[in-house]
Amino acid sequence: MNKEIKKWFSLNLGNKKQSNCGCSGSNCNEHDIETKKDGIAQVFDVDMNRRQAFKKITAGFMIGAGAVSTSCSVVSGDESKEKSQIEWEEYFKGNYKLMTDEEKDKTVNRLVRSYELRVGKKINISSKNAVNDVLFGYAFNISKCQGYMDCVNACVEENNQDRASEMQYIRIHEMEDGKGLNFGEADDTYYHEVPAQGHFYMGTQCFHCDNPPCVEVCPVQATWKEKDGIVVIDYDWCIGCRYCMAACPYDGRRFNWSTPQIPEEEVNKDQHYLGNRLRKKGVMEKCTFCIQRSREGKNPACVEACPTGSRIFGNLLDPNSEIRWVLANKKVFRLKEDLGTEPKFWYFMD
Repeated sequence: MNKEIKKWFSLNLGNKKQSNCGCSGSNCNEHDIETKKDGIAQVFDVDMNRRQAFKKITAGFMIGAGAVSTSCSVVSGDESKEKSQIEWEEYFKGNYKLMTDEEKDKTVNRLVRSYELRVGKKINISSKNAVNDVLFGYAFNISKCQGYMDCVNACVEENNQDRASEMQYIRIHEMEDGKGLNFGEADDTYYHEVPAQGHFYMGTQCFHCDNPPCVEVCPVQATWKEKDGIVVIDYDWCIGCRYCMAACPYDGRRFNWSTPQIPEEEVNKDQHYLGNRLRKKGVMEKCTFCIQRSREGKNPACVEACPTGSRIFGNLLDPNSEIRWVLANKKVFRLKEDLGTEPKFWYFMD
């Protein structure tokens, strides 16, 4: 008997994780209390061992002492005092997903001002929320990809990735014809003219699962799935434990071992708080479907850069979108469907 081919609508869109209180509505008092916690309460209301607690408290005291010292100094300039105040407020800000829209705007404004004080130039950081009735999905045409890696270069530039370590969210795998999807023997660091005879190419990145295992294992809730299906990271809450990296079955996450190095003239100054804003050392990074672009109605940078049209992106809830046409008319498949992760990333061939 032929196994039924799963379509896009196999995503369990109505499945909501139940809280410990057992409620099913939005008027739960426990939830209201949680979302009203201020930044200080959120910072310290996290499971941690004694050493972590001591380090966090000590760091907070040092920042606070520095801010007080600077504010009281008669020789400190206004900019130095402003920098200290920003550092204090940034350290004790709450988790982004628990912030109100007003708190998000204040956080973004602090980051914009901090960059201006450090570099002397302006950046634009968005805190735009998910749009209603939008669920993003992606399709990759294996028949068209020629291995050019324009998508990789565009992704690096768009998302302010570290140049020193050559970090890449996207991998293009060169595979030999006749051997199927053999990732163990695939070459994703090839340096020769493409397309190579007798080979085909296949891209991987974060698949933005509808049931993401990375979210389940994060001990500090630094990563979560947004309403439009994008799995995001709050870089300031990430503790760099790399549990999510180990849990991801698709090798979709990257850890930065050092502060990302980007020449000032190459910094993409159009940013989103949950996307391509400049990261600090020791946090996880990943593809966000270029959230700074997709939430403005644009395609991700990789889609626009692909010279062969092998990448398709769109709204799964729009019956007239190109991706819905592909899912309805092409024989599509997803990697490791047996794991139940429900990736919103499909492959197909002409």
